[in-house]
Amino acid sequence: MNPLTLQPIPYQGSKRSLAPRICRLIPKGIDTLYEPFAGSAAISLYAANRNLAKRFVLGDVYPALVSLWTLIIDDPEEISGRYKVLWDSQFSVGPTHFNEIRARYNADRDPTLLLYLIARCVKNAIRFNRHGDFTQSVDKRRNGMHPKKFTATAHKVSALLRGRTEVVCMDFADCITQARTTDLVYMDPPYQGTTYGRDKRYAAQLERERLIASLANLNQRRVPFILSYDGKTGDKEYGERLPESLKATHLYIHAGRSSQATLTGRSEETLESIYISADLVGKLPTLPNYEKEPAPQIELFAQ
Repeated sequence: MNPLTLQPIPYQGSKRSLAPRICRLIPKGIDTLYEPFAGSAAISLYAANRNLAKRFVLGDVYPALVSLWTLIIDDPEEISGRYKVLWDSQFSVGPTHFNEIRARYNADRDPTLLLYLIARCVKNAIRFNRHGDFTQSVDKRRNGMHPKKFTATAHKVSALLRGRTEVVCMDFADCITQARTTDLVYMDPPYQGTTYGRDKRYAAQLERERLIASLANLNQRRVPFILSYDGKTGDKEYGERLPESLKATHLYIHAGRSSQATLTGRSEETLESIYISADLVGKLPTLPNYEKEPAPQIELFAQ
């Protein structure tokens, strides 16, 4: 299976299409790759497929997502069967199905229900309120990832990660306390534009100051890190740059055309910011020039 298709959780904002480029920054000899904002775990999945690290730690503060990853890794047959039942029932229940599943999930936080909601919601763009309730609406144009595709993907992911992956439900800073100089931390936190103000898309918010303090701590411990954080579309930059005191190298990486700009008749490219710690730069023979590379061309999740 192509490593770019190893995505059992169809997440908008996933780094699936950027994973081959980001993972070029992973040096040889990494013991453990930490992904404390796991989400769809796109970087860990790509790295595992290419044997870029010996072990993996997936962390997230959202319990249902952690439970979902645990099921995928430890019991892909069970989660595949549960998902198929939900997917099949949408055709017999009809238009009310998604809202009924959403209400059930918000009442009991069943991870299988969360998987179905992510697969069926608008553009796979998850939204939670401050109580952790799923709030996104159904995408009426499609039926969600087919059970056969999910089953094949879940079994492949399980084979890749089982026995060498720890899945933890904890704050990002706590997740990486055991990281060492021979490990690597990859962080893909909620961007500043979705953490502050009215558009708060995630159940757990992130204060910029806490993130900076955690990165400074990694520097003190000589633990190499990669951070995906904000970027720009056209001439508009999103979020403040990280302080110079972190001594992190900043690069832009092409992420494709801006869908919002397209809707308003503009053709603008989105560039995502990548920050690379000084300790990691010291381990790499050269740094890629991402800005000279075109945006990745990759199909949307198969429905």
